[in-house]
Amino acid sequence: MTTDATDGFVHVRGANENNLRNIDVDIPRNVMVAFTGISGSGKSSLAFGTLYAEAQRRYFESVAPYARRLLQQVGAPHVQEITGLPPAVALQQRRGAATSRSSVGTITTLSNLLRILYSRAGDYPAGADHLAAEAFSPNTSAGACPRCHGLGVVHDVTEELLVPDPSLSIREGAIAAWPGAWQGANLRSIVMGLGIDVDKPWHSLRKRDRDWLLFTEEQPSVLIEPEPGRVDHGYYGKFWSARSHVMHVLADSTSERMRERAMRFVEEAPCPDCQGSGLRPEALAVTFLGRSIAEVNDLPFTALVTLLRPVAERPAGADEVASRICTDLVARVEVLLDLGLGYLSLGRSSTTLSPGEAQRLRIATQLRSGLFGVVYVLDEPFAGLHPADAEPLLDVLDRLKASGNTLFVVEHDLDVVRRADWVVDIGPGAGEAGGRVLHSGPVADLEEVTDSVTSAYLFGRSERLVHDARAPQGWLRLTGVHRHNLRDVSVDIPLCVLTAVTGVSGSGKSTLVTQVLAEDPTARESFDRLVLVDQRPIGRTPRSNLATYTGMFDAVRKLYAATDAARARGYGAGRFSFNVAGGRCETCQGEGFVSVELLFLPGTYAPCPTCHGDRYNPETLQITYRDKNIAEVLALSVDDAARFLADVPTVARSLRTLREVGLGYLRLGQPATELSGGEAQRIKLATELQRAHRGHTLYLLDEPTSGLHPADTALLLRQLHQLVDAGNTVVLVEHDLDVIATADWVIDLGPGGGDAGGRVVATGTPADIVQADGSVTAPYLARRLERT
Repeated sequence: MTTDATDGFVHVRGANENNLRNIDVDIPRNVMVAFTGISGSGKSSLAFGTLYAEAQRRYFESVAPYARRLLQQVGAPHVQEITGLPPAVALQQRRGAATSRSSVGTITTLSNLLRILYSRAGDYPAGADHLAAEAFSPNTSAGACPRCHGLGVVHDVTEELLVPDPSLSIREGAIAAWPGAWQGANLRSIVMGLGIDVDKPWHSLRKRDRDWLLFTEEQPSVLIEPEPGRVDHGYYGKFWSARSHVMHVLADSTSERMRERAMRFVEEAPCPDCQGSGLRPEALAVTFLGRSIAEVNDLPFTALVTLLRPVAERPAGADEVASRICTDLVARVEVLLDLGLGYLSLGRSSTTLSPGEAQRLRIATQLRSGLFGVVYVLDEPFAGLHPADAEPLLDVLDRLKASGNTLFVVEHDLDVVRRADWVVDIGPGAGEAGGRVLHSGPVADLEEVTDSVTSAYLFGRSERLVHDARAPQGWLRLTGVHRHNLRDVSVDIPLCVLTAVTGVSGSGKSTLVTQVLAEDPTARESFDRLVLVDQRPIGRTPRSNLATYTGMFDAVRKLYAATDAARARGYGAGRFSFNVAGGRCETCQGEGFVSVELLFLPGTYAPCPTCHGDRYNPETLQITYRDKNIAEVLALSVDDAARFLADVPTVARSLRTLREVGLGYLRLGQPATELSGGEAQRIKLATELQRAHRGHTLYLLDEPTSGLHPADTALLLRQLHQLVDAGNTVVLVEHDLDVIATADWVIDLGPGGGDAGGRVVATGTPADIVQADGSVTAPYLARRLERT
């Protein structure tokens, strides 16, 4: 077989990354290639871990020696040879939490253009000095508001938070924010020494005294006399107001528990100096078309284009600087409109974006870059997208391909796979049961591959979930809801059934379910328990992982502490924790990874050079249980661990529920930074399901099938229906048509996103929704039901 680099193919030989089994595969260039397979099959190991990693390695080797040295830390893919591989750009779903200083404008780099526009073409107040572009950024010292340091919000305490029950006295704990135990007693003694009655109800104290106790910056020292009959001497105690104590804990305490407690007494509010913009007054005083940069940052993209287009279309010579910058801005924003993101604004915080929204923003930026001859490696770009939002994204990918680029797309959406020119299917199973190339060729030829799970779903051979329709056993009514783009919405939520909340991106689905319904007092009174399972990360660093989050690792550590070898050495369960000194590797402090900062490139994590990712020191790793040390247990997949620890009841129960929601392929010690939002959500759901509960529970889920292969979706869907069969209520935000088709009830929001959404378009059974006028979901659901 030829490996000629000029024959239009990328040739991979001997790939062994992760669970890939020494695979050879030839993949065409200048086309769209879909990488498919169930979760954990190895498709990302081939697309990202091998192909993109090798392209990145070659890039590093072509630049400075400094970058080449970093390769020894970051590592190279396990592959014998790759030929015909062009430069590559990765567009991955972001792992972990976004930063509060990042916004839609910074992700797309549109903020840079806007700042230049205000600097060069803005209208300045009379006598005002000219400002450089960085003065219009809240992320620079030149532009940041001094009070909030550019964040746009301030955190402070209020009397209502510090004293939740004003009928209590100070002795009874009225000032809830003060510490307990000896420190609390000390503060009470100081207050008594200041002549304030600690036994009167809080609301009976003079306002002057209440304000001083809560907010003063003074810290007087007061002589505390010894108690009668005690021989000890008096002492001077230093007073801390409630606010001073809370702020001191937040600023200086290393205890996460104490910081979490202190945050209960703090509320976030827009900065009063900059009105939430994060900018200095001199920047806010500059206007363009009568608006400050803060006002323009708040405009939806649809309104922004309408505002700037007249300037962009001015004849040559008429304020050329403003015209050229606005022309570029309009052209870039129109790409975002094409992708269905017109409801977003430049100032929208990246922390509020779904993974799908963030990835579409990065794809739009690449589309404007003008690159050609590049391999774009995309990580489930259609995950979390309504079918109506998927169509314009497909058009954008077609444009990237037409520009002379290659698209390697890791994808589960079968409609997208059907649009591909070529498919590489990996499997047949996950983990050890995967890692083989089942098919590399035209999509139609995959039908003949009978051991491919993807083939079964793509060509209609899979078994569909069928259940009897369930009637609601009551209703929970939400009335007059106003939140974000929801405006005076009223809707009935059925009880004891599975309800899918549908609609295009930005229509208000997540707001309705994860905010309004989750916080509704009636909902909390109508159910024995309310469980919200969202896609937020289970941790921000490699220290957090599946085993620790579910709680099973406590039982595993006790197993090792109970071995004869551990007892002989005096090792307790704490020795086997990688979060405390003693048994952990001190180079990486138990993370298994060290942070590698790359000059001019995003930082990354690399395996620890001392423990090589094991997290523990050599002495700890000498202790074994059934011939495996604790690092080797953390390296087991959930499926393998279920066999290895089958006789440990608490661990076995956790592992069983993880497998039931389709996570058997994950490693016990898989760092939180490597988990997708969908995986994090299913870990939370499994953690919840492993607990034994009684009574009527309301489960709220936000796109639980995002990033799942149809086979894994079927597994999860069976679990959700079993919850309903057990007498619970499930409400989920969902785009997957297979899930929507099996729901008992559907609430469709829209009809569009942002200002064009925020109302109930239709409610009823899936068959009812198909008949609804004005529903964007209806035609797609109709086609799905026709295939049943």
